[in-house]
Amino acid sequence: MRTIIFFDLPNVKYQDKVNYQRFRKFLINAGFIMIQESVYCKICLNPIQNELVCNRIKKVAPKKGIIQMMVITEKQYSNIEYIAGKPQESIVDNSDRMVIIWKCNYIILIMIYFLKMNMLML
Repeated sequence: MRTIIFFDLPNVKYQDKVNYQRFRKFLINAGFIMIQESVYCKICLNPIQNELVCNRIKKVAPKKGIIQMMVITEKQYSNIEYIAGKPQESIVDNSDRMVIIWKCNYIILIMIYFLKMNMLML
């Protein structure tokens, strides 16, 4: 499942710009990747993780502007049709970013979010 964030924040006054930059940096640090300007996407493994992500966003969201959130399945995301342009190939935004670590007969899933493919060392 994917959580997609759409936002339109004011960017006129100095404090508005600071709020915009803080929110954008928060999304990037939380593992979101930019699909296009003001549209960010994150892979969530289950509804519980999605709820945690949504709650964190609600806590840090600026008071001014519009922020919308949508959750879709991987099947729905894979059906995105590109009318103009093409998908960004330099960003790994699928399950290839998942690393499985075996320890004490438990599988620990760790999602590694790197912006560039050459930073992914397996």
